[in-house]
Amino acid sequence: MLPNLKVRWAAAIAFLAVVAIAWFAWLGKSPQAPTPPVASESAKPDIRVLRLGLNIAADSALHAAALRFAELIRERSGGNLQVSVHPDQQLGSDDQMLEMARGGKLDLVLIPTAKLSSAIPAMQYADLPFYFAGREELYAMLDGEPGRLLLSKLSTIDLVGLTFWENGFKHFTANTPIRNPGDFAKLRIRTMKSPLIADQFASLGAQPIPIDFHATYKALADGAVDGQENPLVAIVGMRFQEVQKHMTLSNHAYLAYAFAASKQGFESLSPSQRDIISRAARELTVWERAETARREVTFLETIRSAGVTIHTLSPEERHNFSVALAPIADKFGFEVGYDLLAKTEELRHAARTKSQTANSKEPLLIAIDADLSVRGAQAGGAIYRGVQMAVEEINQKGGLLGRPLRMVARDHAALAPMGRQNVEHFAAMPSVLAIVGGMHTAVISEELDTIHRLKIPYLIPWAAGQGLIDHDFRPSYTFRVSMGDAHVAPFLLERARKLGGRVVVLLENSTWGRSNETALKPIIAKLPPNTVSIDWFNGGEPNFDARLATPQYRDASAIVLVANSQEGKLIVQASSRLDKPAPIFAHWGLTGANFWKQTQPELQKVKLHFVQSLLLDEAQMHPKLPAFVKRYRQRYGLSPDAAVPSPTGTVHAYDLTHLLARAVTQTKSTDRPAIQNALENLPAYAGLLRDYKPAFTKTRHDALDSSLLHLAHFDDRGRVVGSE
Repeated sequence: MLPNLKVRWAAAIAFLAVVAIAWFAWLGKSPQAPTPPVASESAKPDIRVLRLGLNIAADSALHAAALRFAELIRERSGGNLQVSVHPDQQLGSDDQMLEMARGGKLDLVLIPTAKLSSAIPAMQYADLPFYFAGREELYAMLDGEPGRLLLSKLSTIDLVGLTFWENGFKHFTANTPIRNPGDFAKLRIRTMKSPLIADQFASLGAQPIPIDFHATYKALADGAVDGQENPLVAIVGMRFQEVQKHMTLSNHAYLAYAFAASKQGFESLSPSQRDIISRAARELTVWERAETARREVTFLETIRSAGVTIHTLSPEERHNFSVALAPIADKFGFEVGYDLLAKTEELRHAARTKSQTANSKEPLLIAIDADLSVRGAQAGGAIYRGVQMAVEEINQKGGLLGRPLRMVARDHAALAPMGRQNVEHFAAMPSVLAIVGGMHTAVISEELDTIHRLKIPYLIPWAAGQGLIDHDFRPSYTFRVSMGDAHVAPFLLERARKLGGRVVVLLENSTWGRSNETALKPIIAKLPPNTVSIDWFNGGEPNFDARLATPQYRDASAIVLVANSQEGKLIVQASSRLDKPAPIFAHWGLTGANFWKQTQPELQKVKLHFVQSLLLDEAQMHPKLPAFVKRYRQRYGLSPDAAVPSPTGTVHAYDLTHLLARAVTQTKSTDRPAIQNALENLPAYAGLLRDYKPAFTKTRHDALDSSLLHLAHFDDRGRVVGSE
């Protein structure tokens, strides 16, 4: 019996086990206790790993900030974004990392602005020596509108600018004391490969010698050079204190690092992810700078312990350096960009005005409203320089009405709405006497109503549209020293028709183009049919090959062209691809940019002539002009026979500024309607361009006529020379 009981008991247990298993299986399928789904790979949240490359050592302030940045990104993205940080050029040299980022193969990069300056010359902004009053001003500029302008330029090389971090301010070291500008005389100074930095030391009488950074220690030790400049972290990191006897804490320039993202990679992220990255980079900027300054205390002690004599510039010594090196910013104005320099000066003026005491004499202002950044930037810079030179001369003679005269400028970037905002802004400043405009007829045309509603004199040194002067606003507040279309268009057509055959007039479809059409229609109407045809193009048209290959152009003996530099360049390039390109007689708008540099190969084949109001040939100059051109070349660091950028814009603006000064002196007032009236009643004045007898009257606000027009071309060095 016992064995049977054991069998039955075992069977019962087995049965209960089966029932239990079934019961638990049933419970697992019950709605009250759902089975958790097994997570699949596709259901896991996406994790994006971004690589950040930098050239600096792993124990640097920059690297520490980069690690904080990575942690902040991980936290704020909930782990969906992660940043791997690669210091010490682990991913390649600066140039290699830059190209990787541009091509989308590297997500984030911290790169010295000096390494970007060949592609974006404006990145030399922080290299300008003694240009900034100190750390506070420089930080305010880089974190403010000038910095945003600078970062926006990175888009041209497929990067997204986030912020500026730093490696510190630069200081001088040498084997002799450096306390004043004259102390650099005859010293051999190691520099990086930078024309601006080389010019900085050359202007102080030193010999700049470009040497690779990693070869600098040996060059100092061997006596190949006498000194160098670098931040404290670089001086200690490369042990320069071992081979230099003196250091001057000068804070004269700034080794900035651009924190940028690959445009391709950045745009592949969601808007919220892009915002996380941008905010984190900006927020950590203050910490990174503070950490750099904190570590510099230790670096300074290391340098002092090595026996180096350390000198801190006094305010007077710093001022001496600032005065000696002030021309550097002006000399490199076209490279750094007058949009940046003008914005910096505008902010400085606002800060000075805010801090002025009741007894201080507020300066009088001449405002500039021009294109300083896009297709007319060279024209805008030329106008800026003309006003600048006139203002300096006026101040040397005591200023105006017992007050100093200053400039303030704003970039309208060839956009009429921005131009109108600029006019409103300047008109609201009581110390502004008048506004000097730029090259774009279309912009000023849209500003006319604002100018006359606010009753502020508007001086035109370039734009040629007839409607800018011939309008119905009374009294008129627009005055021009420039070539008007009523004179230029007939002049160009006459020169083109001298070749015989049929002429095509190619006009920009704009206010400026229609102004030229108005001037030409009465002339064309008197000519035999089909002698002259008019064709139109739109601004921004990308290609002109098909147009110029048509019979209309192929059979033409000449082309009269009214175009600015961008379209003018494309037209000349398309023309050069023809077997027999027709000569081109162009308006001077294409000289508002560095047209010769952009089209130098094509101009070997295409005969391009353009109109000018002056030629820098002493035989054809007004008596006062040769001395001015010599001063100009000295002032902006040009060789005696170098090309002058857009010379007509500079000379016109210079004469207009002096005419304005005479009107203010005559009326003894800053009242704008009184200045307008005085401009209409000026006595004769001998200007650079001509003797004005007088410049304006109540019925004539154009100071020039067709007697001053010349046909010109570029020579093989890019200089504007006569064609006749």
